[in-house]
Amino acid sequence: MNGMTKALLIDDDKKLGDLLKNYLKTFDIDLFVINDPREAIGTMNDLDPDLLILDVMMPYINGFDLCKMIREKSDKPIIMLSARGEADDKVKGIDLGADDYLSKPFEARELVARMHGLLRRLHKDSAKSLDQTFEVDQQRLEVSLNGSILDLTTKEFELMDLFIKNPGIIFSRDEIIKEIKGIDVHLFSRSIDILISRLRHKVEDDPKKPQLIKTIWGKGYMFVESR
Repeated sequence: MNGMTKALLIDDDKKLGDLLKNYLKTFDIDLFVINDPREAIGTMNDLDPDLLILDVMMPYINGFDLCKMIREKSDKPIIMLSARGEADDKVKGIDLGADDYLSKPFEARELVARMHGLLRRLHKDSAKSLDQTFEVDQQRLEVSLNGSILDLTTKEFELMDLFIKNPGIIFSRDEIIKEIKGIDVHLFSRSIDILISRLRHKVEDDPKKPQLIKTIWGKGYMFVESR
């Protein structure tokens, strides 16, 4: 990534905006801050940022509604911030098109890591070949796409491994929970949706129009082998 990354933070917490602005400069991220979400769309059009960060709890327009508005105009990466940190908030944000989610309070360096991860993924996606070949290395717990190792969490690896071994098979959320080894007992069916969404962002050319991990309405998910 050449030059400074432009990021736009929309959060009514002025103190947080000032702190992040100074911190992110050391990572070559130029952060622009808006405290009034009503100015977001106009500023986004003028600034053309590489990435957006939205707070959920804001006056006038909440982060969910703003995310929906932005998604109608742009597919730029969006990270959502929420003080609540509830699973339903995460699912709602990702359903509306957010790419990642961070619960407040958070470490500034974690935000930087998430931003870098999203931007790397964006560059990787734009360079992706149409002919997609997956390979699984069971010993290293790695999945490669066209020779490049995917940056997967353990649960994402388990799910991708399950899909690759069973192309064309529909798995319900409950079946996925049973199949993934050592799964957290607190993981429930809505969390599977988050897992699927994260995986799609790593393997699909367009996560909003998935060609590999299909949703079979009322039944679950199915992996379709690429040709």
